[in-house]
Amino acid sequence: MTNWVEIGRLSDIPKRGARCVSTPMGRVAVFRTAADEIYTIEDRCPHKGGPLSQGIVHGSAVTCPLHNWVLSLETGTALGADEGEVRRFDIRLEGEMILLDVAVMAVAAD
Repeated sequence: MTNWVEIGRLSDIPKRGARCVSTPMGRVAVFRTAADEIYTIEDRCPHKGGPLSQGIVHGSAVTCPLHNWVLSLETGTALGADEGEVRRFDIRLEGEMILLDVAVMAVAAD
């Protein structure tokens, strides 16, 4: 079951940037790549809890601003020698509108 909720427009997020959304699971970061792909993962690095939304987006990865851990935006897993992962969430574009699936979040919060 899905429950798509509009969370903003693609133009609200700068290329290679992010914005945060509050959800039942906490803050999630919505990323936009240089190629206009969008991804959503937890806004908390698995290393020391750094705000991933403030990191540097490169390709389909983000570098944590605190200790330079690199995480895949596609899978939420740490890349390179680091180990760890963050949750990722389903997201889609309908024209310019960004939609987030909050049904899975609600189930996980129970």
